[in-house]
Formats: sequence, structure tokens, C-alpha cells
Amino acid sequence: MYKFVAVWNTVTELAGTLCARQFFSALFSQKLWRCMTIAKDMMVNDGIRARELRVIGSNGEQVGVVTKAEALKLAEATNQDLVLVSPNANPPVARIMDYGKFRFEQQKREREARKNQKVVNIKEVRLSPSIDENDFQTKMRNARKFLEKGDKVKASIRFRGRAITHKEIGQKVLDRLSSELSDVSTIESHPRMDGRSMFLMLAPKTEK
Repeated sequence: MYKFVAVWNTVTELAGTLCARQFFSALFSQKLWRCMTIAKDMMVNDGIRARELRVIGSNGEQVGVVTKAEALKLAEATNQDLVLVSPNANPPVARIMDYGKFRFEQQKREREARKNQKVVNIKEVRLSPSIDENDFQTKMRNARKFLEKGDKVKASIRFRGRAITHKEIGQKVLDRLSSELSDVSTIESHPRMDGRSMFLMLAPKTEK
């Protein structure tokens, strides 16, 4: 009795998004997606509410406009699914396909895209209008390392006190930095003021 209750609770949770009328047959056929809503405006099989559909076959052929019941029979005959692909069309368009295989391939492509997606970080290098040569060389080497790793570099200069009246001195420092790093970077944003600070954005140079 306790085992039955536990199983029933699990089944009830799984049935949350399933059509009640189709749940048990779907459960035992192990095709639980058959009456599930797949997306906000995309449904599969018995979850499709339209009475008539323009159906596209599994090979891309035009089947024509048929009733939902007829479309489901066509999908069942090939052991595939009826997937609503264009709900706003008149009549809505559905395609016969193996939805399980389609979702598997789609998720596989998404995983590959995420794996190949390159994350670009922004590293900040802080300088000053009166920076000495040794400090400048150190900052420049750090910026070069970041750029060679594929990161962007945000170079900033903070003007303190009356130094704000000589912004051109800070700009010369940033211009020199961008010039020294021109072999590994391109200027994404030229020196500009923001409050009491001046910023320069460098991006890694892409190989042609």
C-alpha cells in the first residue's frame, strides 16, 4: 500500500503538464511528451488544440490541410510525432517528425555552441598622468598578456585635484599605450572622459 502511494505521488508530479485524458496511455508507452506543451506557442501531438492543420511530411513534402485527428493518424502510422511549428498561420502548420530525435540533436548543437563559445573578459589597467617609465612598462606588459590571452583591456587614468585641468597629459599616456600595443590590439574605444577619469578600451587583434 505504501509503495503504491509513493508511486502514485511520483506519477502525479509527472502528470502536471500532461493532458489528463492521455496520461496513462502515454505513461505506459513511454512517450510522455505526446501531449506536453513544448514551448509557449509550440505543442506536440494531443497537446495541439487546432482542429485543422496544414501538415508537412517528415521528408518536407506538403500533405495539405487535414483535421487534427487525421494528422495524428499519419504521424502514428510512421511512429513519429506531430509537432506544431507555426501556430499563428491560418491554418496552423504542423510537421511530422521524430520529436525525441529532433530535441536530442537540438540539445547536442546547443551544447557544442556553448563549448565553442569564447568568453571575453575585460581586464583593467590603471595608470596615472605622471606615471614613471618603469611603472608604465609594467602596466604595458600586463596589458599585453591580457590581450594575448584574448581578453579586452580597459586602460584608465584618474585625475586627482587640479590635474583635471591637464587632461591632454593623461591622453598622451593612453595614446602611447595603444601605440605600443598596436601589434596585438585594436582600439575599440578611443580615450574619453567619464567624470574625473579617462578610459581607453583595447580589443585583441583578430587573426585574418
